Amino acid sequence: MDQAIREEILQPQASYGYWPCAAQGNTVVLFDPEGSRREVARFDFPRQNKKDGLCIADFFRDVESPERDVIGLQVVTMGQRASEAAREWFAADRYQDYLYLHGLSVEMAEAFAEYVHKRIRGELGFAAEEARDHDEMLAQGYRGSRYSFGYPACPNLADQTQLLALLKADAIGLTLTDEDQLDPEQSTSAIVVHHPQAKYFSV
Repeated sequence: MDQAIREEILQPQASYGYWPCAAQGNTVVLFDPEGSRREVARFDFPRQNKKDGLCIADFFRDVESPERDVIGLQVVTMGQRASEAAREWFAADRYQDYLYLHGLSVEMAEAFAEYVHKRIRGELGFAAEEARDHDEMLAQGYRGSRYSFGYPACPNLADQTQLLALLKADAIGLTLTDEDQLDPEQSTSAIVVHHPQAKYFSV
C-alpha cells in the first residue's frame, strides 16, 4: 500500500449519474433526463424460472405509469497505471509482488464501488435507512442494491457499452475490450436500484 501511494500506482476515478426510467416487461428503459420522452438506452434482464420469479425490471414503475422512476449508473476504476505496473512486475518475475498488487487493486476497486454506491444512496435521500452496525451493513443493511454486469441477475456484459456511453466513461480512461470486459481490468460497472425490496438474487 505504501508503495502504491508513493508511486501513484492506484489512481481511483469514478463516473455516475441518474436517469428517468420505466419497466417494460423484463426491460428497463432509460429516458433523456432533460425532460423529453426520448429513449436513450434499454437494458434487458432475465427472470427467475419459477412462479413469481424476480427480475430487476420488477423494481421500477411500469412504462404506462404517468410517473417516471429513477435509476443510477456508476463506473469506477483504479486506473491504467495499476494494470501497467502489474504487467511490469509479472514480466520482471516479481510474482509475489504482482499477486499482491493485483489483489490490492481489485479489492480497492470494489471498495471504491461501495463508496460511490453509498454516495448515491445519500444523494437520493436514503442515508438514514442504513444500518449502523458494520456486519449488518455488509449483509446489505441499506436500501436497494448495486447490480454489476456479469452476475446472474444482470448477465449481459455487452450492455456495458450503453452504460459507458451514458456516463462518458472514456473521460476517466474506461473502455470495453472486444470480449466486453472493462479496461483497465481493475474497474467495475453497475446499475443502482433504490427499491427497498431490491436485494441480490440468482437466476
